[in-house]
Amino acid sequence: MRVFVTGAGGHIGSAVVPELIEAGHEVVGLARSDASALAVKAMGAEVRRGDSADLDGLRPAAAEADAVIHLAFDHDAVAAGNFAAAAAADLAVVGAFGEALAGTGKTLVGVGLTRTGDAKRDAVIDANPRSAVARAIAQFTERGVRTVLVAVPPVTHSTRDRHGFIPTLIRIARDTGVSAYIGDGGNRWAAGHTLDVGRLFRLGLEKAPAGSQLYAATEEGVTVREIAETIGRHLNVPAVSIPAGQAADHFRGFPFITLDITMSNADTRQLLDWEPAHPGLIADLEDGHYFTAG
Repeated sequence: MRVFVTGAGGHIGSAVVPELIEAGHEVVGLARSDASALAVKAMGAEVRRGDSADLDGLRPAAAEADAVIHLAFDHDAVAAGNFAAAAAADLAVVGAFGEALAGTGKTLVGVGLTRTGDAKRDAVIDANPRSAVARAIAQFTERGVRTVLVAVPPVTHSTRDRHGFIPTLIRIARDTGVSAYIGDGGNRWAAGHTLDVGRLFRLGLEKAPAGSQLYAATEEGVTVREIAETIGRHLNVPAVSIPAGQAADHFRGFPFITLDITMSNADTRQLLDWEPAHPGLIADLEDGHYFTAG
């Protein structure tokens, strides 16, 4: 297949693109900068220069492909406190892709999580502004698009991870002199190795039925306390509990410290014969690369 990939030069894209190429697919990667273009070309993909804000450029790129894998998202806006604006911009992007692919039977693979029927979990999902994007993608199934949603775990870890949850916690621990968690630190984060997540995107593209919801976590949930204790040990700083009322000040710019979301991958593994093969989160932390990276 000819596959158009947005975010091709990013963290997850850097795993997805080689997976696709090694499986024999022809990949066109969207690149908004010279550095991104060089990275995409180095992976063996064709480069299409442009920006995800250019909807008029995205529509023909989608129409010319057999499938679209949409990974781009404005994480800088989220870090600046503009999560809603980033989600609104992304909603426009998936709308453009859906319209370009409607009635063709072509594939649109996106990042997202739809409602599960569990009221507590659905409240967490609905609180995320990106949930509207996932619903928009899913709705195109009824308009002749083979849609596939991949729930990417909140902690997607590897040597490629430079700006995710783990590097952020390490930076905060270095800045404050403590590796902190809230309360008893019992809230859990689903986790997955970048390379396992990348493989799942490829398998989903090739094998998942229209309307599929896939779960890319390789670990259902790791407690934040265990993560904080491991970080503290490597940085030689104490791991401490802080009151919830102090979280906003201590974790300034990182509102997700109290997030509690788990993912079971049992159905996804069975559906796609997906067997994660890379280290779990704590083993990856123990490897030490997170603490030697820039």
